[in-house]
Amino acid sequence: QVQLVESGGGFVQAGGSLRLSCVASGTIDSIVFMAWYRQAPGKEREFVARITSGDRTYYGNSVNDRFTISRDIAKNTVYLQMNSLNVEDTAVYYCNVLRGTSDRYWGRGTQVTVSS
Repeated sequence: QVQLVESGGGFVQAGGSLRLSCVASGTIDSIVFMAWYRQAPGKEREFVARITSGDRTYYGNSVNDRFTISRDIAKNTVYLQMNSLNVEDTAVYYCNVLRGTSDRYWGRGTQVTVSS
C-alpha cells in the first residue's frame, strides 16, 4: 500500500501562485510515476501533470507552461508549482502514483480556489 498526503491548497487571487506538495509513504518501491489530477465541481477528473521515475515530465493541455511538476526523491515528495492561476484552475487537486504495472493510489485531495 502507498499512502499519499497532499498539502498546499488554499485561496488565491487570479494571477497568483501556489505550490502543492504530496508526500508518499508505505511501500514506495517500484513507483513508475507520480502525478497530479484535478476535479472541478460538475466536471470529470482531469490530468494535470506527471513525472516519471526517470524524471520525464508531461502536462495537460490546460496547464502547460504555467505549472511545473518536480520531485524530491529523498523526501518521497512530488510538487506542483502553479503560476498565473485563473478561476478555471479552481478544483480539488489529487496526487496519484502508479506502482508496478497496475497499482494506482490516490490521495484525498487538496482544494485550490482562485478568485477573480
